[in-house]
Amino acid sequence: MTDRTTFVSLAGLRERGWTDPMVRDLLGEPDVRGRDPRRWSVAPVLLYRLARVRAVERTAEFGRCAAVSGRSSAAAEAGAERRRRAVLAAIRAEPIEVPRLPAAELERRAVRHRHLLGARGPGSGVTGGVADGELVRWQVSYLRQALLRYEALLDGLFGSTGRAEAERLLRARLYEAIATAYPRLARECRRRMEAER
Repeated sequence: MTDRTTFVSLAGLRERGWTDPMVRDLLGEPDVRGRDPRRWSVAPVLLYRLARVRAVERTAEFGRCAAVSGRSSAAAEAGAERRRRAVLAAIRAEPIEVPRLPAAELERRAVRHRHLLGARGPGSGVTGGVADGELVRWQVSYLRQALLRYEALLDGLFGSTGRAEAERLLRARLYEAIATAYPRLARECRRRMEAER
């Protein structure tokens, strides 16, 4: 059994600012290698003696490595910010082309789409028996599904903050395009935009 105050894990080293290459180059092999008895995992638990870690952290070489790592981290953050801005600009600039269908055809496709999703209820198979508000919701859902190809604009965004912002902007643009193409669906589009905020 090892004492938690005597050893630090790889995760603990990362919290202290160590990167994997720094651990490999400055610390080398772990002082203890074993299995975590609390959970089953094929990955071994690697523990490093805390006194040795602290001694290395006081060296000039550690300071140089940490500075280089910090610059690399800043460069990675700057690259992610550039990608985020580029994706937002692409979403703003991309023309959204909504399929233009006669009202009867849009209703038929919306009902069919709803039933393909497994929904059952009043008006199964026909538009008769479906409330107008419900049919409007189905039409917006169908058109939203028809515009899924625009989701490809989000490719390359992995950070939660940037991606969430881009997804909100894209949804707003898609609903605005649907509302412009089908003014009678504008109220439902606005309701969805408000609900998704």
